Amino acid sequence: MNRDQRTLARKQLDRRLSPLRDLKLVAPPYGWMRAIREALGMSTRQLAARMGASPSRIPAIEKAEVSGATTIRTLREAAAAMNCTFVYAFVPTKPLEDIVRDRAAQKAGRDIASLDHTMRLENQALLKSDLDDEQRRTVDLLMTGSPRHLWEED
Repeated sequence: MNRDQRTLARKQLDRRLSPLRDLKLVAPPYGWMRAIREALGMSTRQLAARMGASPSRIPAIEKAEVSGATTIRTLREAAAAMNCTFVYAFVPTKPLEDIVRDRAAQKAGRDIASLDHTMRLENQALLKSDLDDEQRRTVDLLMTGSPRHLWEED
């Protein structure tokens, strides 16, 4: 995928995910599965029958959902048995382009700090404005290259 395609892909994902970023969903204390099941007035036995599972399996699945020990497949099956759609998504805390730019700035900052340190040791310290210009230039350069190197730990 080239740079323009990556940028377009990030924009498209951001457009699709931005409404979710603004949602402040808090899971019910006993999990979504139990909350929906009880709101529907469905017993564990009835849900088990609809899922093709044993009745003792439902409380175990509900507990596993709360602890994070269940599978997506199981949650998807339970949702379908309750006429629901299971939704699974990674929702970035801010726009993807900002995440990439912040990471580029972080990497550039380390490089610039190292350069500044070396220049100071040689009694050739740069002005703050020069360092800021170099920071911007380096971020722009990092943004035009492959983003994979941005995520390597130095």
